[in-house]
Amino acid sequence: MSETNVLGWSKPDGWPAMSLQQVHDTLCAPGMPFEYETVDVRGIPTRVWKNAPPSLRALAVHARSHGERLFTIYEDERVTYDAWYRAVAALATEFRKRGIAKGDRVALAMRNLPEWPVVFFAATSIGAICVPLNAWWTGDELEFGLADSGAKLLVCDAERWERIAPHREACPDLADVLVSRMGGDDLSVERLEDLIGTPHSWPTLPDAEMPEADIAPDDPATIFYTSGTTGRPKGALGSHRNLTTNILSSAYAAARTALRRGEVPPAGVQKVGLTVIPLFHVTACSASMMGALFAGHTLIFLYRWDTVKAFEIIEREKVNLTGGVPTIAWQMIEHPDRDKYDLSSLESIAYGGAPAAPELVRKIYEVFGAMPGNGWGMTETMATVTSHTAEDYLNRPESCGPPVPVADLKITDEAGRELPVGEVGELWARGPMTVIEYWNRPEASAETFVDGWVRTGDLARLDEEGFCYIVDRAKDMVIRGGENIYSSEVENVLYDHPAVTDAALIGLPHKQLGEEPAAVVHLAPGMTASETELQSWVAERLARFKVPVRILFVQDTLPRNANGKILKKDLGALFQDS
Repeated sequence: MSETNVLGWSKPDGWPAMSLQQVHDTLCAPGMPFEYETVDVRGIPTRVWKNAPPSLRALAVHARSHGERLFTIYEDERVTYDAWYRAVAALATEFRKRGIAKGDRVALAMRNLPEWPVVFFAATSIGAICVPLNAWWTGDELEFGLADSGAKLLVCDAERWERIAPHREACPDLADVLVSRMGGDDLSVERLEDLIGTPHSWPTLPDAEMPEADIAPDDPATIFYTSGTTGRPKGALGSHRNLTTNILSSAYAAARTALRRGEVPPAGVQKVGLTVIPLFHVTACSASMMGALFAGHTLIFLYRWDTVKAFEIIEREKVNLTGGVPTIAWQMIEHPDRDKYDLSSLESIAYGGAPAAPELVRKIYEVFGAMPGNGWGMTETMATVTSHTAEDYLNRPESCGPPVPVADLKITDEAGRELPVGEVGELWARGPMTVIEYWNRPEASAETFVDGWVRTGDLARLDEEGFCYIVDRAKDMVIRGGENIYSSEVENVLYDHPAVTDAALIGLPHKQLGEEPAAVVHLAPGMTASETELQSWVAERLARFKVPVRILFVQDTLPRNANGKILKKDLGALFQDS
């Protein structure tokens, strides 16, 4: 039985109206919006979108032209593109006054607030490197990000400052701290509002230009941290081109969907999106916000995810786009009050970053009448490499889609030799979205980035039309609701407990989150520890989402292969029996 019949979806008559190659030839022809050219990127001939903005500064200037169109909505704070740009220019000028020069690192640690895109573009538009830090990190983890990046200036919200303050002395490069939305009196730092005001007052800021800056497309722009399989997180050093590439990659997917239906791609349609992924992830910052700024879309932020509040916002603001991770879609589908709200404005629910059941693809279409969307990318590719939307996704629900026209994929064996179509091996990717390197990690960079390709560590296969199917992860990682949890990081914390002599972290399937972390532990003879005790031990040292939801204790040491590696594939059965 075919996948489409299993899902209860059958191809509409005449679909697809064009093959992928015909779509490519139509959209990428000379003079068309998606035309591309080959340029030299760090010594590698690379296909790039010809019409992508050359820098984040150029994108900000373009976005200014949307004027009184709403850019962000957060509770009662409604910020227009014009007001946002005024705040960016004011803060960029302030950064310059404080000695922030090209290449200096400006760290950004806050939840999704209107200030986030202001700080991000104020830094990158003057050639500084913005370092978005995971807002869920503990104080120790935030200290590492600040010290490793050598951040000269930090902009954070009050909640993050509470965690960071005790660690400031361990960050010798950190000369300035600006804190937003700070309630109490802390004379050791300055308030961001004292420099640019609150979002409500941004429209009254001077209509000024940003300070001059000479920025090339391949200059460094960001450091996003991605957890390493061993040791501390690695900072992926991204360029301006990496981020602006996503603008046309996302737009191409929408145009491809229209042509596959036999329709003319819509032009200049401005949408309203409910953004629920944290902006410190490349999915939200690069794959979502870059395209929104270019097109003039509106982004709505939530203080924290709440399904009913999301329903209220979708109904009130006529939201067209939402998603993020499969968790969000499942919670919306299964909520008992869903039918009480008018959700008919939803056109697309897209997600990535976690395994999704093919059933979810059908449910989105059936329940909301919205089209599902998915894609594949990673921090090292600044998000989008493949995109999968609408009928193509319904037709191939287990795929993450074909690569965008400026990207290439290949499947290799362990020796790096390319494998034929249909065979499973390690997925390699290349294109103008691939980051420069790992920050100050030459050995890790040399291992991962090879002649323009990034070795992803994912096991995958490609079909005859180029659709990619992620089969498994070669890296030892659990993905919980879109958050990467590298097993070794949690295992090392467990090993630090005096009672633990053997530990392994695995992922347990979860309908909404994709996976949840669980641990199997062996205790030293004569020692005791409870599940609650070890969970608290991990919670004190790592972000909450990394804490095992279950911990099982075994009498014997864990099973290993001849090389001493724990046989994790055998451990999942223990939880089924318990």
